[in-house]
Amino acid sequence: MQGPKRRLEQRGKLTLSFSFLPSSSYKYGATAAHRNKPQGEGISRRLERQKQPTAYNMGAEGLPRTATTNGETAPHHHPPQILGLQPAALVDHVARVDLSLLDRIPGDRGGSIPVAIEELDGILTEVKAHVLASPDGSSLAKTIAGGSVANTIRGLSAGFGLSCGIIGACGDDDQGRLFVSNMTFHGINISRLRSKKGFTAQCVCLVDELGNRTMRPCLSNAVKVQGDELAKEDFMGSKWLVMRYSIFNLEVIKAAVKVAKQEGVSVSLDLASFEMVRNHRVPLMELLLSGDVDLCFANEDEATELLRGEAHADHEAALEFLAKHCRWAVVTLGANGCLAKHGKEVVRVPAIGESKAVDATGAGDLFASGFLYGLTKGLSLEECCRFGSCSGGSVIRSLGGEVTPENWQWAYKQMQAKGLPIPEIRN
Repeated sequence: MQGPKRRLEQRGKLTLSFSFLPSSSYKYGATAAHRNKPQGEGISRRLERQKQPTAYNMGAEGLPRTATTNGETAPHHHPPQILGLQPAALVDHVARVDLSLLDRIPGDRGGSIPVAIEELDGILTEVKAHVLASPDGSSLAKTIAGGSVANTIRGLSAGFGLSCGIIGACGDDDQGRLFVSNMTFHGINISRLRSKKGFTAQCVCLVDELGNRTMRPCLSNAVKVQGDELAKEDFMGSKWLVMRYSIFNLEVIKAAVKVAKQEGVSVSLDLASFEMVRNHRVPLMELLLSGDVDLCFANEDEATELLRGEAHADHEAALEFLAKHCRWAVVTLGANGCLAKHGKEVVRVPAIGESKAVDATGAGDLFASGFLYGLTKGLSLEECCRFGSCSGGSVIRSLGGEVTPENWQWAYKQMQAKGLPIPEIRN
């Protein structure tokens, strides 16, 4: 039986990385994840090809083709098993910074609140004076394709071998091309990703010395898909729809849920941030009480905010509340692992102690990747949580919400140690 390392080598996978620049100019780079190469083509040629953004037509149209691992484009003949709804494509500017910067920007530490483009530019300028060295010697800061949903489906495709697609829109700018290039590189079906004239959303992800992250997304004027643009063909044949709660995307979320349910697609919802829950709890409650959400993920802070003002507002009470209205409910507890409930079954699974946190960005997103993988394979609730802890633990070992090939290998070793079946990665 082939090990996961050998299977990753056979995929011919390269990992994209981007230098951190506070503008629409990006320097593309790549590192080889293996020593094998396609016959007749050198590494330098493949690296050069990866520098070229994926070409696509402008206008409010879908992108009908996706890139294979050898750089060619090919149509998808089967609907993706997992769909991610990210109305606006997003590019992350990730940097390790000292705590003094976090005290100077708007909003609380550790949360996620929107900022205007002027504020984003100001934060990026400040970052230059406050950036820290990374403990693992990797890039101090970088710009990558991001967004919670994109992180989750990228993990499902790259690390677990499931077919995934994304529904949303990107702008006709450098950020949009960067996003498309990254998604196609990792095998994501982008035929449901609309290309529109305009700007692609951006987010500053500030990571402190302890690995905690503070997010400041800039969504103003960014292009996004609208609810009336969705069609049943977008969802037909898929099994799961992955979403992140946002008051700014409530209309398209409701539209997507409606069509998904009509097509028999199960719905997964992440509660996004404690500020989003705190400030927009009423529409969130309406969504949860509708019974249309099959799986809900919340971290400890979001769970507490969900029931703020109630007699019992801890994470265990939140788990009970969510499980009452969703088929599966999960509350992640950081270093303390997670709680999950399905029907009458409740499990508590510890975190992986061997994982040292460099950056917590994407931890919940990649936990969702592992948990959803377990569900698609019909595994037990505890096994789903263990897969989630392995993939969630892998992403925090380096900067940004994308798992490196080395850290996927680390995750597979953790899975083997826990007696979990190793995912079969597509060639």
